[in-house]
Amino acid sequence: MSIRGPRLEFAVGAFLLLALGTLLVLAFASTNGKFGIDGNGTYPLKAHFSAIGQLRPQAPVKIGGVTVGAVSDIQLDPQKYDAVVTLAMQSKYKDLPADTTAGVFTSGLLGESYIGLTPGGDPNVLKPGGEIAFTQPAVDLLQLVGKYMFSGGGAKPGNDAPAASTDAKSTQESKP
Repeated sequence: MSIRGPRLEFAVGAFLLLALGTLLVLAFASTNGKFGIDGNGTYPLKAHFSAIGQLRPQAPVKIGGVTVGAVSDIQLDPQKYDAVVTLAMQSKYKDLPADTTAGVFTSGLLGESYIGLTPGGDPNVLKPGGEIAFTQPAVDLLQLVGKYMFSGGGAKPGNDAPAASTDAKSTQESKP
């Protein structure tokens, strides 16, 4: 007795089409506009950083937590040996003040890295292709923890000596 029938074959085919459609939507959503979706209205800005940590291309660029662009390219400056980060900013944010600062930050302890911009008060604006002059490098949390642990930030061996002498003194007084 065969279970195969037109209904079962139709259900399996519909399920496979639905699964393929879902995978296609996820694939386009994960490209972050790489294939022309939402990528037309952008202009470039550059920023030099001494350290970028785990920053990657396509990382978000945020102002006050709102995504206003993405990292489009990361190169090494052959003269200064700094990281040159190219930002693809959305065109509707084209009037950023010339004294805007950029920093590399991390969402949470183990989250993704992103560029955070803080607009200044300069009446002049950054022009497309311009450079953000004021930057703040990424903070390496593992390096900070290592410095704290191995630089004597914790308890020092000599600090417990007074406690030991008071204990010895109290045991001597308790003897008859």
